[in-house]
Amino acid sequence: MRTELPRQLTSTLNAVRNLGILAHVDAGKTTVTERILYATGTTHKRGEVHDGTTITDFDSQERDRGITIFAAAVSCAWAGHRINLIDTPGHVDFADEVERSLRVLDGAIAVFDAVAGVEPQSESVWRQADRHAVPRIAFVNKLDRTGADLDTAVASIRERLHTVPLVVQLPIGREERFCGMVDLIRMRALVWADGRDTYEEGDVPDELRDEARRRRRLLEETVAELHPAALEEFCARSALSERTLAGALRDLTRTGEGVVVLCGSAYRNRGVEPLLEAVVAYLPSPLDVPPVRGALGDAVQERAADPAAPFAALAFKVSATATGRLTYLRVYSGTVRKGETVLDSGARRSERIGRILRVQADRHVDVDTAVAGDIVAVIGPKAARAGATLCAADAPLVLEPPAVADPVVSVAVEARRSTDAERLTAALVRLVEEDPSLAVRTDSETGQTVLSGMGELHLEVAVEKVRRTHGLDVRVGRPQVAHRETVARGVSGLVYRHVKQDGGAGQFAHVVIDVEPWEDDAGGNDGAGAVEFVFRSAVVGGRVPQEYVRAVEAGCRDALVEGPLGGHPVTGVRVTLTDGATHPKDSSEMAFRTAGRFALREALRSCAMVLLEPVVEVTATVPDDAVGGVLGDLAARRGRVSGSAARAGAAVITATVPLAELFGYATRLRSRTQGRGTFTTRATGYAPAPASVSGAQPGR
Repeated sequence: MRTELPRQLTSTLNAVRNLGILAHVDAGKTTVTERILYATGTTHKRGEVHDGTTITDFDSQERDRGITIFAAAVSCAWAGHRINLIDTPGHVDFADEVERSLRVLDGAIAVFDAVAGVEPQSESVWRQADRHAVPRIAFVNKLDRTGADLDTAVASIRERLHTVPLVVQLPIGREERFCGMVDLIRMRALVWADGRDTYEEGDVPDELRDEARRRRRLLEETVAELHPAALEEFCARSALSERTLAGALRDLTRTGEGVVVLCGSAYRNRGVEPLLEAVVAYLPSPLDVPPVRGALGDAVQERAADPAAPFAALAFKVSATATGRLTYLRVYSGTVRKGETVLDSGARRSERIGRILRVQADRHVDVDTAVAGDIVAVIGPKAARAGATLCAADAPLVLEPPAVADPVVSVAVEARRSTDAERLTAALVRLVEEDPSLAVRTDSETGQTVLSGMGELHLEVAVEKVRRTHGLDVRVGRPQVAHRETVARGVSGLVYRHVKQDGGAGQFAHVVIDVEPWEDDAGGNDGAGAVEFVFRSAVVGGRVPQEYVRAVEAGCRDALVEGPLGGHPVTGVRVTLTDGATHPKDSSEMAFRTAGRFALREALRSCAMVLLEPVVEVTATVPDDAVGGVLGDLAARRGRVSGSAARAGAAVITATVPLAELFGYATRLRSRTQGRGTFTTRATGYAPAPASVSGAQPGR
């Protein structure tokens, strides 16, 4: 039963907005964040990405590269509301940073380029937000650019994101003459004079009055189709009042049935205040989202955003700074005070909260307490990692951690001086603690230290961080992609008998298995998005007890770690236990687990196996006069072109390319396009590799 909150606490929580900025690379996320900080009075000078003066891109690599690499949290106040804002990366290699941020956010602003519309990474982060059911509003940025068109951008939102855009503004002026917008809800004009940071409100210009009325009518009709209360008023009055329309937009945003679309130019500081007003009006507070669910033993428990409830928080980011080891928390329930001891429920370890910090990117302000709805950083926990649940010791709870994608690209890393080997190991361990999408392992055959990540840029940034932060001279080998193996043609009735007798109790297990490719609903298995392993039992008559069936399944999972082609993990396999036998004394779970492991290994050696390689969707934007050379280069890299479109004097080429063929592609593309070409990638799964790549005949 939910506890009623005191009115003062309810009012405080209602005035909190936890939101993120999501977008494709170079759509203007960081500039939007900087202008929000400037408009709210948090900063007194507008930071610029090209000058390296932004608050959220404070890392030296971010300023050198001009892109956001690490999610940065800031807090500001607007109209009596506290806004906790996370500026997320836009490059696909850092999608895991976005994933961890979305896990703890209540809402988001999706930023789109008014010229390009929905770009590949815009679509990816939108799908990530869909998975977390995060309500969003859209901001179409850069309306002052040549070729900018709000209607075209909105059409791409409708077609590519499969949502209902609810456009609440009409631009005043086009391209370089863009100077403001008409607020279609209040039917007022908001105009920014040259050199002014705030708008002047006035009547709708005569030349836009008819168009504004037409668009207001279209907005009312669209809202009425989606919202029952609005439909009732629309049928009765043939129109919607400002209050009804605003309330319906708020409801549709929070349920995800529609997305409010605003427009502006963050660089010129036009449209930021209305965006903040929309954040307050439409995006939810911690009280408006469902209670967080966590595991309590075998039961599931809900915790509402109540400062008086038992403390529960999720650690979503860990970073090492000059201040100390910072653990970023989203507090879901309860209250925590500095100096208190809390429980890391997953690791069953106590951690002390030494300091609590209100974060302003790389600047921090000490506070005494953090309550439900807060996003803060704490100093004190020594071992809590991203995804850990910190909670009250007398009310343990385990919250679902953010999903972590499997790394797909690897490099061999070693210190140039042998005396630095231990320092390098410690630096890599700390790196993985801060970024769970990185993985470090020692190759059992070569003895090399292998660093794996989400892409070439991801690894380049990680290695450079080791060099700069720890002062290590590091040598890096050519990246290797993470292959997989799968079954093209299976085997049936494979019998394996495990018998071991060396004095005392023996081991006996007899199993019969069928191995076949796992086919999804579409009836295919190319490894792209396939389920790694499906196990089922068809044993009748109790010939194999249920506890031994589970042991066979565990043994099969052990066997999937290394496939017969090259020792790569095996995916997309279905194993059926069809028969077996036990011994009254010598059978055990260990014996059947061993039998399952060796039976599947033997079966895979008898199957027709296929090596799979990771493939990505490449979207290259190139000048018209360079299209032929770019297409030829993609073909040479075993790319399959899936689309091409013209856009403002350039061509946008979409192709599916093996990830292994993309190393060095950025330099090659710049060379072929005189530095004018750009590209982005999006992981799409795995595809069969040719025999020349596998070193073995696929499907032998």
